[in-house]
Amino acid sequence: MPQELIENRPDIRQAELELEAAKLDVKSAKAAFYPSLAVEAGLGYHTYNPIYLLATPASLVFGLAGRFTAPVFNRAAITAQYRTANARQMQAVLVFERTVLQAFTDVATQLTVSEKLHDGYELQAKQVAALAQASDISLVLFQSARADYGEVLLTRRESLEAEMELIETRKKQLLAMVNLYQALGGGWRRT
Repeated sequence: MPQELIENRPDIRQAELELEAAKLDVKSAKAAFYPSLAVEAGLGYHTYNPIYLLATPASLVFGLAGRFTAPVFNRAAITAQYRTANARQMQAVLVFERTVLQAFTDVATQLTVSEKLHDGYELQAKQVAALAQASDISLVLFQSARADYGEVLLTRRESLEAEMELIETRKKQLLAMVNLYQALGGGWRRT
């Protein structure tokens, strides 16, 4: 079965995105182990006399500061976050595998149902043709006075019942096609 057919399912796409998010969470937790450098800038007014408050260039103050932090004291917390992210990633992998397996099972089941209904339809079509022929023969026998009208009615009733079963099987066959289309993603496309 081509992979592209199952990829159209929304639940598969959701599981893929959750797996990608879990991978990014692990990378983010791993990055917390490294030291970080931050540069900050500030701008404000600095004056003790309200007259100079309106003299903007004279009362402006700016500052630039740098900060260097290393994960020394909270290493245990960062390790716990990293292990949690790894566990969530493993959980996302298992959910993805289960979702793919369920999708494959759904599609395989619907294909089998469709094939069985197709085979059943062919057999019932042969049965309807044989019963229609039997009904015609019984009518000919009645016209030649070799059978009574009860036999004609009985064979006609059996023929009509078989036709009704054939119609019901065709309905089930069409519903199975709809279910197969739905199992394949229902025409949903990624954008």
